Amino acid sequence: MDAILADMFPVNRIGYPVIFARFTGAILPGAAIGFEREAKNRPADMNFENFRFDPLRVVEAVTAGVAFLAAGTIVLSRGEIHGITTGAGLWLAGAVGLCLGFGHWIIGLAAVPAGLVILFIVGLLERRFGSGGCGGG
Repeated sequence: MDAILADMFPVNRIGYPVIFARFTGAILPGAAIGFEREAKNRPADMNFENFRFDPLRVVEAVTAGVAFLAAGTIVLSRGEIHGITTGAGLWLAGAVGLCLGFGHWIIGLAAVPAGLVILFIVGLLERRFGSGGCGGG
């Protein structure tokens, strides 16, 4: 009986300071990505980005949830597609949250500036050359 209970309710071997640090580490980069979207008046703002940063979720559930939200930001209006960049930002926020939630700090924290640089460069290219009917978002 003890083995069954131990399997159902495992003892947490990770200390609460580590759990708190991972949770905080997952929220802050999401806020940074959300701020980038908010600064450009895009649909996903700071609060919305943070809702996906629950490091206790199963990877598949986060992936499916983020995919659903990202798809919802992509719209076709007057023959132009908008929101692809916002959708990519949502995927980035979900991936970073998972990395940090699972304790992969270097990968997660390296992905944030890399993603923000890519979002910045894509924004510059869209302003310079126009979105060409896709991606403006």
